[in-house]
Amino acid sequence: MATRTAAARRDEARAAYDAFVKECPTSQLLARISDKWVGLILSALGQADTNSLRYSDLGRKIPGVSQKMLTQTLRSLERDGLVTRTVTPTVPVRVDYTLTALGSSLGCLLSSVKQWAETHFDDVNAHRDAYDQATTTT
Repeated sequence: MATRTAAARRDEARAAYDAFVKECPTSQLLARISDKWVGLILSALGQADTNSLRYSDLGRKIPGVSQKMLTQTLRSLERDGLVTRTVTPTVPVRVDYTLTALGSSLGCLLSSVKQWAETHFDDVNAHRDAYDQATTTT
């Protein structure tokens, strides 16, 4: 059996996760984190004063998200270790969602994408209009 260097083992490990390969599990992860609800939920939790929000607060902060989508997305984020769910036994029961360290690291990136979209929407929209006019007149 041939001996491999530490650098060769690291290179092999990096090559094992290649999102351009269809069967790679990182493709599934990219699909999950590129969902618009994931980005908005992580951004909302990251911007919260206490880094924790109740379910109803999240629903109010993210317009257009249905209860079903919010519940499904929060469950998947909890499963992936990006969000923790804390239940406080009061009447009514209080449920809070908080970013984990892993979720916070991703939330920073997705918040930047959200900020970029908010900042550059007018530019993108102008390019869309120009493109549409150029393609319909030819």
